[in-house]
Amino acid sequence: MLFSVLSCITVLLGSNQPTEIGLWDSKVPHLLLDKPADAPTLTIYKPAKEKAVPTAIVVCPGGGYGGLAMGHEGKEIAEYLNNLGVTACVLKYRHAPNYKHPVPLIDAQRAVRFTRYRAMDLGVASDRIGIWGFSAGGHLASTVSTHFSKPESLDANDPVDKVSSRPDFSILCYPVITLEPPYAHMGSRRNLLGANPDQALVTSLCNHLQVTKETPPTFLFHTKADKAVPIANIEMYAEACTKAGVPVELVIYDQGQHGVGLAKKDPVLSKWPLKLQAWLQGRGLLNPARGS
Repeated sequence: MLFSVLSCITVLLGSNQPTEIGLWDSKVPHLLLDKPADAPTLTIYKPAKEKAVPTAIVVCPGGGYGGLAMGHEGKEIAEYLNNLGVTACVLKYRHAPNYKHPVPLIDAQRAVRFTRYRAMDLGVASDRIGIWGFSAGGHLASTVSTHFSKPESLDANDPVDKVSSRPDFSILCYPVITLEPPYAHMGSRRNLLGANPDQALVTSLCNHLQVTKETPPTFLFHTKADKAVPIANIEMYAEACTKAGVPVELVIYDQGQHGVGLAKKDPVLSKWPLKLQAWLQGRGLLNPARGS
C-alpha cells in the first residue's frame, strides 16, 4: 500500500510490515503527466524492536538504469539489514526509457534527505544514514556520495529539501563508477545519458574523479570474474578515496558473476556479507546507541 509523506508517521510507528511511501506529497519534479505510477517511492522495512539499532540505509537496486532488481538487490537486502537491526529504505527510482539524468539522482538525493528528515519517526539517528547501491544502483549511490553539494532539485518551501543529502557512509557492490570506455558499462551510460552525451557531463559522472575529503566512508565489493562491470571500477574509486583520505574497505573475490547480490547459494561468495557486517560493526553502526 502506498502512503503519502504526511501520513507516514502513524504508519511507521504502527507497523512492522514493509510500507511504501511517496517521496513527495506535492508536485514530483520531472514527472511525466501521463505516468503517475512512475513517482519514486521508498519501501520501509523496519527491524524487530528488540533488534533495532538507530541506523538506516537507503538501498538502490541495480538494473542498468533501465529497470530495477527489486528482489535480490532490494527485498533480500532489506531482510538482511533488518536481521542486523538496521532499518532499510528500498528506493524505487525513475529510469530509462522515460527518465534520464538528472532524474535518478534527484530521486536518490531526495531519498537520503527524506530518511534523514524522518529519522525520529523511523527510530534512527540523523547522522547514521547510509546508502547502498548495486551495479547501476551503485553508480547512483556513488553519485549521491560525491555530488551532495550540487543538489539537482530543491524547493525553498519544502522542509525536506533543507536537510543534507550527504550519506554518512556508502556501500557499493559491483558498481558502475566510470562512464568512459574501456571500463564503463555502456548500456547504463546510454540509458542514463543517451547516445551522444556532452563530454563534460560524462566526466562529471565518472565518480572516481569526483571524490573529495568530504566523500563518506565507503565499503566496496566486487569480483574479478565480473564481465559486465570490470573490477577496475572499484579499484579507481578505492584509489581516489585513499588519495583523498576517505576511509575505504575493499573486498574482492576471484569468482562470481555480475549481479550476485548476497550470493546465498555460493558457499564461498556468500561469506562476503559477513565482511560488510564486520565493517558496519567497526564503524559503530550496529551499536544500539551512541557510545554503547
